[in-house]
Amino acid sequence: MGYKIRTANHGEPSKPKRTLARRRLGFGNPSGNTKTRYPHTVAAQNRRVLLFNKPMNVLCQFTGEHSDQTLKDFIDVPDVYPAGRLDKDSEGLLVLTNDGQLQARISSPKFKQDKVYYVLVEGVPSAEALARLAAGVELKDGPTRPINVEIVSPPDWLWSRTPPVRVRKHIVDTWLRLTLREGRNRQVRRMTAHIGHPTLRLIRWQVGPWSLADLAPGSYREITV
Repeated sequence: MGYKIRTANHGEPSKPKRTLARRRLGFGNPSGNTKTRYPHTVAAQNRRVLLFNKPMNVLCQFTGEHSDQTLKDFIDVPDVYPAGRLDKDSEGLLVLTNDGQLQARISSPKFKQDKVYYVLVEGVPSAEALARLAAGVELKDGPTRPINVEIVSPPDWLWSRTPPVRVRKHIVDTWLRLTLREGRNRQVRRMTAHIGHPTLRLIRWQVGPWSLADLAPGSYREITV
């Protein structure tokens, strides 16, 4: 359906899931730099990693104002913290861990973790607009890196949102699938606004080797890395 624009090939040969996850996250130090150290590293047997489907209007932290919903309202596992973040008005996959080294490897662009977003935008982007988005756009904090972007059908796993998306009559909206490796503040929203198509809904589907799969909004599961 529609246009598909890709700027790079991120595919890799098939490997066992855990091995692939560990290699993508840099375990085994493939750079050969034995002097690299990260804070709060924990032994593998003590490492905890959670995948959480963050609902809209939930803060990406464990504390907040009295009226705010936070991670504490959904997650009762001690000493885990987000690796990266999602804006309050965004939804989808959030990885939490008690391992500071793993946090750094997930959130830093240095380790090239693909992040996949499904984004509902206002209007129908032209081929030219998508090409600009894919090549990188100039934001106030500097140019963005090239990304993969394509127009897609509404995901079949899509859940209802509370509150519902506000749409304007007589204006068509479009779902995009974006794959990028940066994580600036409200980056995806600013990028789509830059090409004239404001974001109406944003869901992060995948971080590195992990995806939401069948994870319901507001729920989490623990995995082994």
